[in-house]
Amino acid sequence: MSSEALAQFANQKYLSLESYRKSGVAVAVPVWFAEDDGRLYIYSLADAGKVKRIRNNARVRIAPCDVRGRVIGDWVDARARIVEGSEAAHGMDLLTRKYGLVKKVFDLLHKLRRGKRAVIAIEPDGEK
Repeated sequence: MSSEALAQFANQKYLSLESYRKSGVAVAVPVWFAEDDGRLYIYSLADAGKVKRIRNNARVRIAPCDVRGRVIGDWVDARARIVEGSEAAHGMDLLTRKYGLVKKVFDLLHKLRRGKRAVIAIEPDGEK
């Protein structure tokens, strides 16, 4: 990975994404991620709480974690933003390459439900 702050995420499958409610209360959730050039990409249902929280406050923290969300590394302060168009497509391609068949199954199920998804780009503070 291109950043010392992101080095701990190499070879990890999950990161804990901590976003903040309007009240300031932190909410952490484990998510899949893919990295490209110092930027991490995740995706979620467009109406999920984490997406709503990021729309209200781009400040987040991230840390490597296990599937249950147990943090196994150091927290990193970062900024998140919802991306669209070619950047969103690129993020989804990266995630598909990383998670393979399992992601493709989730994509198929999502297509059947016709729900909207959001792709989120995360950059550690001090990056690009």
